[in-house]
Amino acid sequence: MTPAPLPVSDARLLAEELALLIDGATNYAIYMLDPQGHVTIWNRGAERIKGWRQIEILGRHAAVFYTPEDVLAGKPDADLVRAAAEGRFEEESWRLRKDGSSFLASVTITALYDDAGSLRGFGKVVRDITEEKTAETALSRREQHVLSILATVPDAMIVTDEQGRIVSFSAAAERSFGYAEAAVLGRNVATLLCGLDLGGADGSTATLVGAIRMVTGLRSDGTTFPAELAVGETVSAGQRILTAFVRDLTERDRAETRLRELQSELIHVSRVSAMGTMASTLAHELNQPLTAITNYLETARDMLTDPTVRDVADVREALSEAAGQSIRAGQIVRRLRAFVARGDVEQCSEPLNALVRDAAKLGLIGAVETGIAIHMEFADDTEGVHADRVQIQQVLVNLIRNALQAMADSPRRILTISTAIAADDQMLVTVADSGDGIPPAIADRLFQAFASTKPDGMGLGLSICRTIIEAHHGRIWATPALGGGAAFHFTLPRELADVG
Repeated sequence: MTPAPLPVSDARLLAEELALLIDGATNYAIYMLDPQGHVTIWNRGAERIKGWRQIEILGRHAAVFYTPEDVLAGKPDADLVRAAAEGRFEEESWRLRKDGSSFLASVTITALYDDAGSLRGFGKVVRDITEEKTAETALSRREQHVLSILATVPDAMIVTDEQGRIVSFSAAAERSFGYAEAAVLGRNVATLLCGLDLGGADGSTATLVGAIRMVTGLRSDGTTFPAELAVGETVSAGQRILTAFVRDLTERDRAETRLRELQSELIHVSRVSAMGTMASTLAHELNQPLTAITNYLETARDMLTDPTVRDVADVREALSEAAGQSIRAGQIVRRLRAFVARGDVEQCSEPLNALVRDAAKLGLIGAVETGIAIHMEFADDTEGVHADRVQIQQVLVNLIRNALQAMADSPRRILTISTAIAADDQMLVTVADSGDGIPPAIADRLFQAFASTKPDGMGLGLSICRTIIEAHHGRIWATPALGGGAAFHFTLPRELADVG
């Protein structure tokens, strides 16, 4: 049944209201075309977007809005044919303004038919989406850039909600933990990171953000690995999102362990090498008590052939002297074994002066016979250091032996060994000689490996000394000595020694 026509006044009012509605849509170009594609209606939005006033564009063909390339391809008429066939279609394509500039448009073309089914024309709605598409493209590029960066980040990346439930699991995380992303989505991140304190009675992750902490990662096969955890946060659509970066420290720890092993090996080899350079003087030092023991025992043996009361007393004295010399030889041997022996680094409280004296006894073997004067200046005997005794004695022996060699051809031979209180809760140890001093050409790299002033030296001694001292949180350096020669100084953390 055909609806009754509206009264003329009502129809006019409806048309006016419809025109106001269309003109009010200033963000949309809304216009009508006749069946041949000529403009018949043009709203204010079309004027704003395309630049033509209504009086300029009415009656002109819609091809004026297309690019020259589209016109040559017959697109204006083809679009109308398509709209007539499909009833309505949408597309995004480039259009022209009156000034010749182009813009990316969202275009909707609708075929309009009368009650008899005859084509009356087309309605077109066009929206300028250039800026919108530019922003979308820029956003997409940024997203792709971020994704490409995250794909190459070696650290595992785990995204969680505020309760710690996993919502994203990167490829690096899959490699580190051995899980596919699908297998962990929805699980709490704490099930993968042992020792992770989510904090709060509700188990929230509020305490995780900001600080870097050490955790233990749990792989799918049940094995664990040391890891470093850093967490950042953001808010998206009103929801708090956390991103955890997990760095697998397995290789770093393995490398550090190997480095410590190599350092220990090098330090041990250095001690053995130092013993090799002292071999002749050590033989001399040990030969003295052994020769004395032999002499005392042979004398005692001869006196016991036909002893008198006086001979028995002399024999007792000879045996006592032999025992004393054997103790002296034993002390030398024990000191050598302690010096050469390899063991774990064990830093503890040590009386500094006693430590230096013991090292000096070993380092100065044979020095007195060469005419070298030894001066020792010590701080109070109650002063102690936190150190590994054997390693610090190795440093001292190395410095003392270097000083003795530096004075081998010097007419003035004075070796000074001193201890003193330094600033910042440190103790200072100095070994100074009266030799020729440090050549300027090597002064800046004196403690570098393979830098040596000795013709047959490998240049590892002072480098190892620096490694040992820095491992004790001290420092080592050299200065010219007063009156000529060189002075080597090093510091150690001060700690009052228990002198009983």
